Order: sequence, then C-alpha cells, then structure tokens
Amino acid sequence: MAPLTPLRAAQLALGLAAALPFAPGCARVPVARPPALAYDFFAPPPAGDPWSAKIAAWQHRERVPAPVSLEGTPSVSGSGADADAPERSARELQAKYASFRAERKRALAREVAEWIQEQARLHYRPDGPVDHWATLSETLARGVEDCDGLELLVNRFLRDAGFGADEVYRAIVYRPADGQHHMVTFWFEDRADPWVIDPTGAMTSGMPRMSELPDWVPLKVFSETQEFSVGAAVRVAP
Repeated sequence: MAPLTPLRAAQLALGLAAALPFAPGCARVPVARPPALAYDFFAPPPAGDPWSAKIAAWQHRERVPAPVSLEGTPSVSGSGADADAPERSARELQAKYASFRAERKRALAREVAEWIQEQARLHYRPDGPVDHWATLSETLARGVEDCDGLELLVNRFLRDAGFGADEVYRAIVYRPADGQHHMVTFWFEDRADPWVIDPTGAMTSGMPRMSELPDWVPLKVFSETQEFSVGAAVRVAP
C-alpha cells in the first residue's frame, strides 16, 4: 500500500467529515496537534452538500427573528485634532491609525473570547439527540444553549461593535480523531488564516489562529446571507 501523504490525509478527513455532518453536537476534549495546513475558506458549496439545507434554514430564521433589543455601546468621539497633525505626513497618520485600530480590535475580540468562555460554564447545555440550531433570539430567551447558540453571542457582538460582515463568520469545524463537530466564530483579519473564538472552550481557549489548531478541520464558513465550503488543504512552507 502506498504511504499516506499529509495532503491525502487531509482530503480523507474532509471526505469523512462531509459524510458524517450530523454526528453528536459540540466537541469536548482537545487532542494532539498535527502539522499546519492552509485552506481555501470561501469555496462555493458543492451540489448536494449535506450541510446546506440546515444552514439555509438557520439563515432564513436568523434574518427574520423575533424582536429583541440589542443596542450596542455608544460611539466615543475624539477630543479634536492633535496640534502637530498638520506637520505629519498623511502616510504616517494612516499607519498609526491602522495600527491602533488593529490593536484595539484584537484586544476587544480577545476580551469577548474570554467572556463567552466564562459564560459557557454557566450557560452551556447540550441539545441532546436533536441538534437544533438556535437563533440569537432563542438563545437569549432560553438562557442556556450549546456551541451553536452561544457562538451567536460572539458573532453578533463583534458585528455590533463594528467588525465587518466580510470579516466575521460562523464556522463548522471537525476533529477527525473522534468525529466531533463544533461551531465557532472565525474573524478574518487575515483572509488566509482567521482568528478562532470558541464559545465553549472545547476546541481551544483564548483566541488562536486556525493554523495553530491543526487537529481540527474547517468545513463550512457562513453567515445569515452567505455560505461557503472550505476547500481542500494544501501544505505551506514554514
């Protein structure tokens, strides 16, 4: 028998994951780390994709939810231009602004990750035999949910806080070692390697990048209006 290459192993894992989309709910225990892989996160879903119907049903319900008030924090206005600003080049100011904005967004996202993982200790409850994907309104009304409900608190907060619709997505990930599926938030600051916020801490704590979690395989990336299948992984040079 020919040796199993890393690329072939990843392809087999993706095939198995697609064939078992409705294995029991959220994953629970992290396992060991294999080598890093790169993915195409925004491939269109193939015809007959077993996840598409469930994603479409949730998208429809999320676009027309029951009324719920989710007012964000008021914006903070600046106190005026720096006296030295006219003497600074536009490029310098743009670079400082971009750096500050990126740092603050990362700090906020990490704070959200820490908060939701603390809340999961109190509000996590598995669905049981029927894996119902809750809407945000349903999650807030019940007060308890599994990974796919708690993930919405992260997703919606980041959107309300100004993260773009093309940056923040829901994601289904799969662990080949034990066949577990899990729902997390992907923040695509880098389109090739998103930050991962796991609402329950089963996949990871904190906010690592997807490349730091190679024992997990990303399957789907979606929002209320979009759906993508993650393409086969290719190995990248360190």
